[in-house]
Amino acid sequence: MPANHAVRRRWAAASVAAAAAVAAVVAISVSNGASASEVALPPVHGGFDYQIGGAYTPPKGVDIVSRDRKDSPADGLYNICYVNAFQVQPGERDQWPDDLLLRDANGDLVIDEDWNEPLLDIRTAKKRERVADKVNGWIDGCADKGFDAVEPDNYDSYERSQKLLTTTHAKEFIALLSKHAHAQGLAIAQKNTAALLPDRKAAGLDFAVVEECGEYDECEQFAKAYDDHVVAVEYGEKGFAKACDGWGDRLSVVLRDRDVSTDDSEDYVRETC
Repeated sequence: MPANHAVRRRWAAASVAAAAAVAAVVAISVSNGASASEVALPPVHGGFDYQIGGAYTPPKGVDIVSRDRKDSPADGLYNICYVNAFQVQPGERDQWPDDLLLRDANGDLVIDEDWNEPLLDIRTAKKRERVADKVNGWIDGCADKGFDAVEPDNYDSYERSQKLLTTTHAKEFIALLSKHAHAQGLAIAQKNTAALLPDRKAAGLDFAVVEECGEYDECEQFAKAYDDHVVAVEYGEKGFAKACDGWGDRLSVVLRDRDVSTDDSEDYVRETC
């Protein structure tokens, strides 16, 4: 999803060292052959702000922030780097080789119509490796900037692929990203996709960034799978109320406007439990 556009439904008082100390540190052993490495997870129930629509000074009480890969991390906080890993941002089609864009039997691009984003073709091991090479370059950029974790979006793109992609393709691809992220010292988040929670360890995923788990009654599933290392974004008052009532004392829950506006916009909305 491009920065400064609407979010999809199916995603400084302390020093950096202090934030890392607050965050849990876990040993991650990825089943695809990655060596065990230690990565810092976001602090449980830390104050959260979702800024993938554009960076601004985090409000008081924020411990965790997620920003687009083109932005810089916030000083002194736990920073998550957003990358669109499974689909192509509008305006970036020419940056991808044509054979890596998923096409149907008629040769037409398979598009996520809600966001006008072509899906990436990850059906073969060679293509997964080529797509991962590019996305991993973005992950390197996140690490170089000082982010703590990466949030690869559209793990569920197989649901929009006209049955050309499978859950196996998705899991094998994200495992490549997990291995690389861990090698760079970054944690990696599962973005939505509750159906693939049972495969989280094999995929090498460490925590979750979840959109509308209150609205869709999924907070419990993610909380249980990731031991409450869950940052949750709601875009409606009803879902926000449900998330707060059931999970506001355990998870990092925030209400944002659907455009994820910056705080100088008249459309800006942000509330916490």
